[in-house]
Amino acid sequence: MRPMVRWWWPDAHVTPSEIRREVDQLADAGFGGAEIAAVHHSISDKSVLDPAKHGWGTPAWNAAVEAALDQAARRGVTIDLTIGPSWPAAVPTITPESEAACKELAHGSVQVAGGSTYRGPVPPPAVEGRSERTLLLVQAAEIEPAHSTRDETGLDPASVRTVPVDGDTITWTAPGDGDWLLISYWQRGSGQRPESGPHTAPEAYVVDHFSRAGTHAVIDFWERRLLTPSIRKLLKRSGGALFEDSIEIESDALPWTPELPAEFERRRGYPLTDVLPVVVLADEDPVFAFDPVLTRHARKDYWDTVSELFNEHHFTALRDWAHSLGLRLRAQPYGLQTDAIEAAAILDVPEGESLGFKNLDDYRCLAGGRDMAGGAVLSCEAGAYQGGAYTTTWRKLLLTMGGGYAAGLNQTVLHGFSYASAPGARWPGFAAFTPYGGSVGYAESWGPRQPTWDHITDISRYFARINLIMRQGTPRVDVAVFRQTGYTKTGIGATWFTANGVPTGWTHQFVSGPLLDLPDARVRDGRLGRLAYKALFVEGDRFGGNECTMTRRVAERLLAYARDGLPIVLLGAWESASVPGVPREGDDERLRALVTDLLTQPTVRRVTTADEVPGALEALGVRPDVRYATPSTLLTMRRVAGRVDYYYLCNGKHQENAKPPVTAIDHEVTLARTDGNGVPYLLNPWTGRAERIARYTEDAGGIHLRVALHPGQARVIAIGRPGLFGDRTGTRPHATDTSADQVVYDNGHLVIRTTKAGRHTTTLSTGRTITTRIDEIPQPTELRAWHLKVRDRRPDGDHTHTLDLDRLAPWHDLPGLADVSGVGTYTTTAHLDGPAYLDLGEVTDTCRVRVNGHLLDPVDLLHPVIDVGPHLERGENTIEVEVATPLGNRLRQADPAVYGSLTPQAYGLLGPVRLVPYGEERI
Repeated sequence: MRPMVRWWWPDAHVTPSEIRREVDQLADAGFGGAEIAAVHHSISDKSVLDPAKHGWGTPAWNAAVEAALDQAARRGVTIDLTIGPSWPAAVPTITPESEAACKELAHGSVQVAGGSTYRGPVPPPAVEGRSERTLLLVQAAEIEPAHSTRDETGLDPASVRTVPVDGDTITWTAPGDGDWLLISYWQRGSGQRPESGPHTAPEAYVVDHFSRAGTHAVIDFWERRLLTPSIRKLLKRSGGALFEDSIEIESDALPWTPELPAEFERRRGYPLTDVLPVVVLADEDPVFAFDPVLTRHARKDYWDTVSELFNEHHFTALRDWAHSLGLRLRAQPYGLQTDAIEAAAILDVPEGESLGFKNLDDYRCLAGGRDMAGGAVLSCEAGAYQGGAYTTTWRKLLLTMGGGYAAGLNQTVLHGFSYASAPGARWPGFAAFTPYGGSVGYAESWGPRQPTWDHITDISRYFARINLIMRQGTPRVDVAVFRQTGYTKTGIGATWFTANGVPTGWTHQFVSGPLLDLPDARVRDGRLGRLAYKALFVEGDRFGGNECTMTRRVAERLLAYARDGLPIVLLGAWESASVPGVPREGDDERLRALVTDLLTQPTVRRVTTADEVPGALEALGVRPDVRYATPSTLLTMRRVAGRVDYYYLCNGKHQENAKPPVTAIDHEVTLARTDGNGVPYLLNPWTGRAERIARYTEDAGGIHLRVALHPGQARVIAIGRPGLFGDRTGTRPHATDTSADQVVYDNGHLVIRTTKAGRHTTTLSTGRTITTRIDEIPQPTELRAWHLKVRDRRPDGDHTHTLDLDRLAPWHDLPGLADVSGVGTYTTTAHLDGPAYLDLGEVTDTCRVRVNGHLLDPVDLLHPVIDVGPHLERGENTIEVEVATPLGNRLRQADPAVYGSLTPQAYGLLGPVRLVPYGEERI
């Protein structure tokens, strides 16, 4: 459950002793695992790295991996290993021309006027590439201006024919009066190498991800070069997963595999050559077009075939092999136009990323695949920010990640943790992605080099508790949204649900066609799958012109679902539905007959506009598990474990800089419950404490309670039997209303708490109303005078600054602290005669609070208000606030060539800091 890090090594320019030390650092900091990756984008002079002695897969690499695995086993953490040197998957045992190497299909063309004869060489590739190539085919097609677009030359599909080639030349006469094109197709190796090499000697080349040969080349290399007897044994003890990053197959031509023509015809039922002209790419863009519908369907067939080959030959094969080693397969299954939803069902651990994902629905796509297949974990590459090196705050990361957990995330992999040193690296040490192109690079190098690491266990335990809650039992999601094309990392959401449903409490995930054939994709008691989706929503293909399309197999499944009682809502002109891809004779007619039957079922509604969706759901008796009194930015995820419901609640959007910005919320929320007698508990992910909620109402619809959250702030509510978390409230009454600020349980008794003196009335669940008087409460006090001691982090060691402040201000505005990063301790005294809250106001970045020498619970960085009442003494009290910062301000001065352009950050305790007294009385 504990968070992980991406652990970046400068290849094997490491020492076993330092590796063991860094495993200890991570374990001590509360991390549960590390993914070892060979990454050195920051080293511009690669000559300082010797891939022959220290590259990926060398004996030096294996020795370092062995040290990491051994120390991880000793410390109870796990180690993930990347599938190749950097990404995509590659091995040094192939050349670009090898059978297992990544391939592309390039085209060339020449125009021929009708009635004229072309005598000449086969048109060479229009896109430059490797000189070694094989001519696959030459075709002729008549130009059809009516089908042309601004970027694509229109062709008549009926005119496409094969042209014979004599050696390297063509002699061909164009028929008729129109203009024709001769189009050549060249198969060649792409020559793609993994990122930021070389990592090996000889250099590695990316494998063919669409063939058995490509995947077997990866497996063979591991079996022969990486899996030493010692490493095999250690993987059983501390190995976690094999990992492959996003599938960034780079080609200026068409991604290809030699078996594609045969596989295409076997799977699609017609020759690829019939549509090859409109499939080819040049500089990632299409070149030719038939009529718009045929063109769209042909390209759909191509990518569907590639997707099937990719998921079968690459991910399925790698997963099965990983299992043979006692490992799981974790991967980011996107980057190409392939079915990432299906891939998420194949992988043991699908992974998304906070940097590249544009919408929470990108996560919901992967979550749908995971959950329909019975998976447990959805991972996230968390906190990669362009230009964010050494300036990223934990607060920013929390704002970024909060919404993702509501979309199904439950594993956090921080981006990342850099090995201590590397040849040529300057203070504060090697960082994988900075400098990047000579300037400030990506993400952060979290670790002891960062002053905020002094407080790291507060952060790591927070993430661990969120992950823990998000793995309890089984998710419960209201609606499954059917996707004809299972892409992700697109930012494209679901009609109505994304924009209108989520702000009122609805939850949804995405499923694609292959998921409906999974063993658990069955309807029981009118609900679908293990998540018990209450309804299935089907709209047009968002990636195919919103065309109302589905396969006959999917239509048959939907008809069976409807007959079993599953509510289904279809949006669009489904009476004229078509099959995806190029139809065979009679396919569309047979599909429409199935859809006609589907639309007659009593649990099916068809709507023509998005505005009709909520009415259709209401008519089918479908309501969300969570309902809000007013639309808001509240995001939720429900999980059910036996008779206990766990709700993750977050006031957020996808990113920390969402527009319009997220604002504080405070409104009533209704939560469904599995146990009709269950009572609500507040689980605090910062402190780990559980306390029974004392104010709420209940009825057959569930628990009604008020939720107040600041931007990005999250909380967890559990609903279960009284005494579930060891409390002593039993069946005692709770409050349903009060004029006080809040009602809490204290040793089983109800207590009101308020910052306003006077008479307060509280209504109990028994119907009784009680009046309680709170005597005078002092006014809030702003704490202005502080003694500040700063440990200034510098290349030559820590320096100390001391100041007496009569006001709080950012460090860069205080004498002598202009370019300071480090840890500052603020101390003051306050006279109090009763309990109070300590409101820190604004603080950058992490902080810890002591009152009279007693360390308090971790501070919620998104709402730094602490109840200091239990620790105050009558009279004088000493309050101490320790603040740790990022390293960016110091680097502006220490390394101005790279970091001098950074804007100074406002570090320190900025306030205003207030003590807010409160009164409390037992009811």
